[in-house]
Amino acid sequence: MKVVSRAPVRPTTRPVLVTGGCGFIGCNLVHALAARGERVLVLDSLARPGAERNARWLKALHPAAIEFRRADMRDERAVRAAVASARAVLHLAAQVAVTTSLEDPAQDFAINAGGAVVLLEAVRRLNPQSPVLFASTNKVYGRLFGAGDVKAAGKRCAPVGAGYAHGVSEDTPLDFHSPYGCSKGAADQYVRDYARVFGLRTAVLRMSCVYGPRQFGNEDQGWLAHFALKTLRGEPITIYGPGRQVRDVLFVDDAVAAWLAALERIDAVAGRVFNLGGGPANTVSLLEAIDMLAAIHGAAPVVRLAPARPGDQPWYVSDTRAFAAALGWRPRTAPGEGMRALYGWLAAAVARPAPPAQEVHA
Repeated sequence: MKVVSRAPVRPTTRPVLVTGGCGFIGCNLVHALAARGERVLVLDSLARPGAERNARWLKALHPAAIEFRRADMRDERAVRAAVASARAVLHLAAQVAVTTSLEDPAQDFAINAGGAVVLLEAVRRLNPQSPVLFASTNKVYGRLFGAGDVKAAGKRCAPVGAGYAHGVSEDTPLDFHSPYGCSKGAADQYVRDYARVFGLRTAVLRMSCVYGPRQFGNEDQGWLAHFALKTLRGEPITIYGPGRQVRDVLFVDDAVAAWLAALERIDAVAGRVFNLGGGPANTVSLLEAIDMLAAIHGAAPVVRLAPARPGDQPWYVSDTRAFAAALGWRPRTAPGEGMRALYGWLAAAVARPAPPAQEVHA
C-alpha cells in the first residue's frame, strides 16, 4: 500500500491501540501509523485466515514500533490492560461474516456487540480522554429495497425513483437484517451513545466494501478479493442472486487516509456517525466486477448463479458527503486502478493453483 503522506506525528510514549490490527483494514492502518512514527499496540485473536501472515508482515517492517498481544475482545482483562495505556483506540476487531452469524448468533453477538461494550467500558473507566473510532458497516441499513424497488439496467440495477442520487445517507432509518447486522448495529449505537451519555470522544464509520492488498477474501467477506482469487486459480465463482447487485467500493489506501483524518481531527467528528465508502463515483456491480477481472486476467472466469442469501442488499451506495464536508476527504482511487493493484498483489503473494479434484480430501 502507499503510505499516507502527512506531517510527522509528535513523539509520544503512548501507543495507538488497534483492535483487529492483523486483519485486512487493521494491518494497513497499523502499517500507516507505524510509518508515520507512531507506536502501535495491536490486539488480535488471529482467528481469521491471513491474520498471522499479516502479523509477520508488520513485524518485518516495523519490529520496534509495534507490540502484538493475542487476545479476544471478550477477554475483559486483556482489553482493559490494552486500553489503559493507549492514546487512541481504533476498534476493528469483529466477527465479520453474515453466514457465520446465521450459524452462531450468540457468538456473533458476544464478539461484536459484547466486545464493543467491554471496550467502551474500559475507555470510560480507565482512559476517558482517548479518542475511539469504530468500524461499523453498511449492513446496519438492512436490505433497503425489495424486489420491486429496484430495476435492471444492463449488468446492474438501480433504485426506482430519484431519491438516491447521492447514495444512502446517515439519516436513513436503521433496519438490521441478519444477526450480523444486529450485532454490528448494536455496537454502532453503543459507540455513538457513549459519546452522548458519557462524553467519550467516539466516532462511527459505516464502512462499505473496502478492498485492496493484504485482503484474503472469501465467499463471506471481501468479495472483490474472493473473485480475484478464484479467477487467478481458475476456479468457478458463485454469485448469489442475479449479479446485478451494486456496491460502492473503496480502495484501502483511501480508507486509511479517512481513518487517519478522523483520528487527527477527532474533536471535529466526535459523537457523529459517518458513511465511509467509494460513493456514487466508485460503484460496480458483481457482473461488472467479473468483466473487470476478465480484462485484467486475460480470460473470463466461470460464473455460477445461486439463490440470493438472507440480508443481501440488491443496491447499496454510500452518501459520503457528510464525511467529506467534515474533513475534506474524498476517495482518489478508481475501481479499475484499485482492482489492478489488488489482482497484482494477490498474483504475487497468495494465489496458488488449486490441487486436482481427486487429491482433495474432506
